[in-house]
Amino acid sequence: MTYIDLTMPLTPDTPVYPGDPEVEVTEITTVADDGYMDHTLKMGTHNGTHIDGPAHMVAGGKMLSDFPLDTFIGPGKLVDARNGLTPAGIDAAGVAKGDIVLIYTGASDLYTDPDYYYQTPVVSDEAAMHLIKLGVKIVGLDMGSIDEDPFIVHKALLRKDILIIENLVNLASLLNAEFTVYALPLNLHVEGAPARVIAEAR
Repeated sequence: MTYIDLTMPLTPDTPVYPGDPEVEVTEITTVADDGYMDHTLKMGTHNGTHIDGPAHMVAGGKMLSDFPLDTFIGPGKLVDARNGLTPAGIDAAGVAKGDIVLIYTGASDLYTDPDYYYQTPVVSDEAAMHLIKLGVKIVGLDMGSIDEDPFIVHKALLRKDILIIENLVNLASLLNAEFTVYALPLNLHVEGAPARVIAEAR
């Protein structure tokens, strides 16, 4: 087995969605002065690699902590969307019910670029409806957002309790691979949370 980290590092340089708080990591004690090292962490729930739950955009929707743990683990399918995302492309990747679908656009190769969050997402309404029809349980991608205001794709997926992972990295490592995804958010009763996302490739 090969384990591939699909998680964007969380540092003060981590790009954030326009208007969201920056990531702040502050050392508050040191071994030399205090006998131990400690830090404080200040950030938004949608900074870095994170999972959106229904409550993020659906009134009365579930929080992430309302989902059973096995929701966040499952067979993964990579859809190569560098030239766009279509229902035919989704089918060609062998996507099936219960899969965790990862959409590779190549955008995260330049996630430190100032324009990273201003790239146009590739997930169309048509593609989202096809993923819903197939019965997938999570859709993730290597971009800062799965769609733009008025967030039709977000709402369509979240209303069906299909979770969304944003800001994935290293998806090129999964081209032509069979893999299992482990996408574990922090155990918080909130609408979205940072997650460590790992692929176990065979």
